[in-house]
Amino acid sequence: MAISQRMEMRQGQALAMTPQLQQAIKLLTMGNLELQAHVELELESNPMLERADAALPGPDAPLATDAPVEEKSGPSVFDADEPWLPLGGSGGASDRGGGGGDFDDDLPSLADTLSQEVDLRQHLLSQLATEIADPTDRLIGAQIVDLMDEAGYIPRDLEPVATLLGCDPARVEATLAQLQQFDPPGILARDLKECLALQLRERNRLDPAMQALIDNLDLLAKGERAALLDICGVDHEDLADMAAEIRALDPKPAVAFDRAPSPTATPDIFVHRLGDGWVVELNNETLPRVLVDRAYYARVNATAREKTERDYVTERYRSATWLVKALEQRATTILKVASEIVRRQDGFLRHGVQHLQPLVRREVAAEIGMHESTVSRVTTDKYMATPRGVYELSFFFGASIAAADGTGARAAAAVRSRLRQLIDAERPDQPLSDDRLVECLRADGTDIARRTVAKYRESMQIPSSPQRRRGKLLRI
Repeated sequence: MAISQRMEMRQGQALAMTPQLQQAIKLLTMGNLELQAHVELELESNPMLERADAALPGPDAPLATDAPVEEKSGPSVFDADEPWLPLGGSGGASDRGGGGGDFDDDLPSLADTLSQEVDLRQHLLSQLATEIADPTDRLIGAQIVDLMDEAGYIPRDLEPVATLLGCDPARVEATLAQLQQFDPPGILARDLKECLALQLRERNRLDPAMQALIDNLDLLAKGERAALLDICGVDHEDLADMAAEIRALDPKPAVAFDRAPSPTATPDIFVHRLGDGWVVELNNETLPRVLVDRAYYARVNATAREKTERDYVTERYRSATWLVKALEQRATTILKVASEIVRRQDGFLRHGVQHLQPLVRREVAAEIGMHESTVSRVTTDKYMATPRGVYELSFFFGASIAAADGTGARAAAAVRSRLRQLIDAERPDQPLSDDRLVECLRADGTDIARRTVAKYRESMQIPSSPQRRRGKLLRI
């Protein structure tokens, strides 16, 4: 076999990760508050930029378009100009702003590589996203986390959460029980007794005697040992050890966390009713507005004598123009994605969490003509204020289960809810096996595999049928 060298010419397409494209992708991942800080830095470093008068938006001001989503209407209801940056297809050079490309590449953004401090609220939401698979329970959990005060406690009455989301109060209680297993121990308790009990349970020290002591903290504070010995059924040495254990617990778990809890998330998007439909709009109070100072550019460029000076002025002008247009594109993209989510989740907004529809990012991307990675960036760290509360856009996405008749799909949240109903209604001496649950769900019109039923049951921390039978019979 002969080995030789030769030269070949090949033509192909490749996306150049220019600094401008990196900046555009980074802006897309930012929430409004983070965007404000970024724009402030740009205003300080670029003399070609100036703040726009919010009352007099000019042609270079970022888009802030109301996006009514009428029932039965299509998703494209924007008055924006044609996007300056292509939303689909291959990237390429652009003659508008000195750079090219689009948001639809799957290359890592600069923001993806930055390490960020995580406050307590973010810490809890991160656990919520990984520990609770059911989208309905995740929505409930996010609402509960937003009730947390600076010490880590929540109100005792959770009825307003159930009313807001249109769900069963028992489901709110069940979701809270899962959240109370999160780190740090004792978080999201409704009072001091519950906080201490959660920490002891995490240490496997919540036996009946310890529970009795917690239920009588007032006697412990008064030093009434004789009464406590009788109530707890322990001797003096055990009581002393138990009291020492309680004093070692943290009555304010949020304060002991590395960083203080952040305030409730500031919405990037507002959704409100308009007749029979919805209006989707950006939060203008937190949305930075900047303009390119063309008059200043023309004056400075005309007086520049050296080539280096003219090159600097031109580069700053192009950078300012790119930033303004990137802000416009970001606004347009967020509004398109948010409006499609609202259109798909109309049932949830009108009737409550039980009507949450199955939704995946690629469906939204296909409907609005964007890449799935773009939708993923938009739905991260962006919050939408709805009549049902404030939620991160990612909370509206969840898996689905095919319908038995092949006509559609069932939201995974609805399937889990039905699964819980079946188990709650079963006879104590004849619990439903996973195979029997499959039959019941298929009779309801849901085509589901046994392993999926088992996975959903375990995610809801429901024991197997033999374990349920033993546990229910012991309680009879």
